[in-house]
Amino acid sequence: MMSKEQIENRLAKLEELRTQGITVYPEKFSVNYDLVEAAELEDGTSSVKVAGRIMSIRGFKNLVFLTIANIQGSLQLLLKRDEIGELQFQQFQDHIDIGDFIGVEGSLYTTKTGEKTLRIESYSFLGKALRSLPEKWHGLSNVELRYRQRYLDLMMTKETQDRLLARSKMVRAIRNFFEDKDFMEVETPVLQHTSSGALAKPFRTHHLSLDTELNLRIAPETYMKRLIVGGFTKVYEVAKCFRNEGISPQHLQEFTMVEGYAAYWNYEDTMKLMREMVLEILEQTFQTTTISINGQEVDFSQEWEVVSFRELILKNTGIDIDLYPDVAELHDETQRRNINLEHEEAESLGRGNFIDLLYKKTCRPHLFKPTFLVQHPIDLSPLARANDENENRTDRFQLIVNGAEIINAYSELVDPIEQRRRLEVQAFLKNNGDSEAMEMDEDYLTAMEYGMPPISGWGFSIERLLMVLTDCDNIKDCTLFPLVRKL
Repeated sequence: MMSKEQIENRLAKLEELRTQGITVYPEKFSVNYDLVEAAELEDGTSSVKVAGRIMSIRGFKNLVFLTIANIQGSLQLLLKRDEIGELQFQQFQDHIDIGDFIGVEGSLYTTKTGEKTLRIESYSFLGKALRSLPEKWHGLSNVELRYRQRYLDLMMTKETQDRLLARSKMVRAIRNFFEDKDFMEVETPVLQHTSSGALAKPFRTHHLSLDTELNLRIAPETYMKRLIVGGFTKVYEVAKCFRNEGISPQHLQEFTMVEGYAAYWNYEDTMKLMREMVLEILEQTFQTTTISINGQEVDFSQEWEVVSFRELILKNTGIDIDLYPDVAELHDETQRRNINLEHEEAESLGRGNFIDLLYKKTCRPHLFKPTFLVQHPIDLSPLARANDENENRTDRFQLIVNGAEIINAYSELVDPIEQRRRLEVQAFLKNNGDSEAMEMDEDYLTAMEYGMPPISGWGFSIERLLMVLTDCDNIKDCTLFPLVRKL
């Protein structure tokens, strides 16, 4: 922790600079190269102007080596007394600290140790840091500090820099992919009267002007389907979503969902699209389709396995869920087999959520390589289309990698009568204690009654996808500013 004396010392330096007529927080500095670009220039390149935060200083009697950096890279600089002049050299020695910002102009050369270096011909002071940076150059080890003060983590930890830069590249790759496929980006409401589109508990808020209770959306699904009713055919959204669920290394309460819909498609069309998208993301973000997960190399360009929900649970638990249409009987069977679901309210769950819990506890952790999980029970999919050959299953898939659900997709239910029946079941479950069941949504049902074409849709979390592709243990590391408890 920085002492009061250290802060006062930096404040004194700031005032000394001002008394010498130096603008401590100038308006701008014109650069002609980013730091990464400058580090690639040939020796002898002159009039190079760069700027950055000072991350290290090695001072000698007549010269100073310093490193400036930003999130994309760093560059070594050389400041020499006989080249810069006595006044500027001494001002640097007396008043400039690690953490301050500096703009420089000079020429490139390579040191005897092989490091590309800018020989400073002139410099401008660009901002005083009143607090010193953490001492550990290799990164912050205090996890709480990393999340509470992410800006320090971004300055000091290379792994954090790489992962969160990859996030931005990944979002750009996703947008480019869908635009190239003629999907149109749209925006739908965050504040909603109902919590439709997923099985999750919403955050609630009060609208003062309308004097009404609203939910923060748990998914953009039903509004995007309204757009299909309105005439859109291929849409997607990069949507902030909110789910008032438990904290864990795999869950965020505020996350970024990418969701999309295509009229006249079915879920098999979407399976092809999602495989193509994942491969494109890997190529554009990491320049490879092979990544390391838990110490094992996984080549996503190889064929992905397809397995049904019923087969998977039967294989891992010995329970055939088709033999237990009643949730109470299914619960009794899991207890008979000594399967601990580690859920305090398991007995109050509807059949769909109970089966989902059983799958998550006994099956999902064992799915390592990219796997399409298909034929989900209809109880678990209130908005998905029933399979034509088996009405108790849906035309749905999830992509699982390393025990994590990456993508959820299905052929959409477009029959308003059947949709009303399913939502009535969900509303009954919610009224009887299943807090994650869906609410009745009359406005959405009205939209459906105006007619919907065949539709296939999908959704995935940016953070969950990044977590898997960067082999990360905690999803908080995959968002810039994770929510933490207020001090």
